[in-house]
Amino acid sequence: MRDLESGAAADPAGRFRAGSVTKVFTAATVLQLAAEGRIDLDRTARSYLPELIPGRYATVTVRQLLNHTHGIPAADLPGETVEEWYAHRFDVHDPEDLVRSATAKPREFRPGTRQHYLNIGYTIAGLVVERVTGDSFEHQVERRILRPLGLRDTYLPGREAEIRGSYNHGYQLMRLDDGTTGLRDASVWRATDGWAAGDLVSTTADLERFTRALFAGRVVRGPLLEEMFTLPRVADFSTGAPAAYAAGLSMKRLGGREVWGKTGGRWGYNTAIASTRHGERTLVYSVNATDAKGQDMNRTALEIMLATYGLPSE
Repeated sequence: MRDLESGAAADPAGRFRAGSVTKVFTAATVLQLAAEGRIDLDRTARSYLPELIPGRYATVTVRQLLNHTHGIPAADLPGETVEEWYAHRFDVHDPEDLVRSATAKPREFRPGTRQHYLNIGYTIAGLVVERVTGDSFEHQVERRILRPLGLRDTYLPGREAEIRGSYNHGYQLMRLDDGTTGLRDASVWRATDGWAAGDLVSTTADLERFTRALFAGRVVRGPLLEEMFTLPRVADFSTGAPAAYAAGLSMKRLGGREVWGKTGGRWGYNTAIASTRHGERTLVYSVNATDAKGQDMNRTALEIMLATYGLPSE
């Protein structure tokens, strides 16, 4: 639905919060700067942000930020339940403060030896973009990706809480003021906790155009595009399974083929972009999911993914 008040069908052209799909745009921006010689993927994050990254993380490289092998733990954010997070939905989180919170803690593992999917590496990557360009992260993404591809309905909202223009509402199941459990409209919510890792607003049409351009080599060109399709040879920090995340993209084997893409979840929304390696079959969806950020994949989203590519395979 577009919203529960009207009961109208979801608007195919409506905007929505794309969550961690933002990371693909961030990785592409960093890789473009690497192609220009302005960022070296093998240089340390501390060499770009010496006043922010402490000595215990002195060896973390930009590549490790992008493929989640940096070992930096998550930043502390207020709240432990969806109700508490909802109460803090208008908080403003400064990215440098998030980095200070995370890097004040002991590292989870020696950089480059494990993989742990977290937002903090992309928060640091966004700050590296700003340092080397002397420009805002948002403007660099707009100049390098949004404008050249004509993605007119995609933007990074900064501190804006409301979604611009026509949008599909997202609802989250939580405890209501009267003590019952029900749906709250989670559409109006500052996403500064995500920033370069998760605050993008877009449409399915724009994300489809971006996905086709990315896989065709028209966003990141030449050898650096392979960074997005190269999995580090390490194990997952939590499960011990082989690493599933490259720079920006992740990989699953579905229907006997490699499917590359990225999912994203913000409260009330589940989103994904996906494609076979050379763009033969692409998928973009947004589901206004009441269980966004749950441990299990949203059932509707899962059915869409399996219908497109087939069952998981080894």
